[in-house]
Amino acid sequence: MTPLIIANWKMHATIDETVKLLTEIRFSLNNPDGVEVVFAPPFTALYSAHIALQETNFKLAAQDLFWELEGPYTGEIAGSFLKDVGCHYVIVAHSERRRSFGETDEIANKKVRAALTQDLIPILCIGETDAERKSNQTMEVLQKQLKRDLQEIAMSDLKNFVVAYEPVWAIGTGNNATVEQVEEVHSFIRNTLAKMYDAPTASRIRIIYGGSVKGDNAFSLLHTKNVDGLLVGGASLIPEQFIKICQSKES
Repeated sequence: MTPLIIANWKMHATIDETVKLLTEIRFSLNNPDGVEVVFAPPFTALYSAHIALQETNFKLAAQDLFWELEGPYTGEIAGSFLKDVGCHYVIVAHSERRRSFGETDEIANKKVRAALTQDLIPILCIGETDAERKSNQTMEVLQKQLKRDLQEIAMSDLKNFVVAYEPVWAIGTGNNATVEQVEEVHSFIRNTLAKMYDAPTASRIRIIYGGSVKGDNAFSLLHTKNVDGLLVGGASLIPEQFIKICQSKES
């Protein structure tokens, strides 16, 4: 399974800054073998990013989408719009969406369905809070999220699916989970998916880790069992850091 490295730029980078970042990364990274690299810039820069990534192996993701195909939904973005600007992937239910915008598992489920309808590959984010981990609820929380977020999602829809484990307490805090914690949780996620569907389906789903990923911890994470890639936040805005992360699998 090819490791997936996703650069989530969140609410950073104008169009000019996006093109400059991609140009610098392209020049130094030059279509790396052995990993699939995906960039998720802000909506306003998606088309420019699509143009900048032409004739490369890099792919494009959106940071969110709305669950309706079209209609009177001021300010929202439909999956068809994302396909129109060249997106292959879309991030769904990032912890910042859940925390800051009140997105529920019901909403996550609607967005997963919408993405699949538009032939976009969902990157479904799940994770526990610091309080939930300290009260030993991590596995219970993750199991509930998976079951609710994937409700009535068919096995055939999971062919290229991605689940991102991002412990909320590690997002943007500098406190990443230990390799042992990540391995334990990813194994649990894989086993849960196998029970929900079957073992072959679970083995095909890429389970990636996100949470204060940097150049100095990427190698150990990418060489951890059941870690099929990384969802990178702040470090992906620093070209030398992101390049190091992308090269970590072969280091």
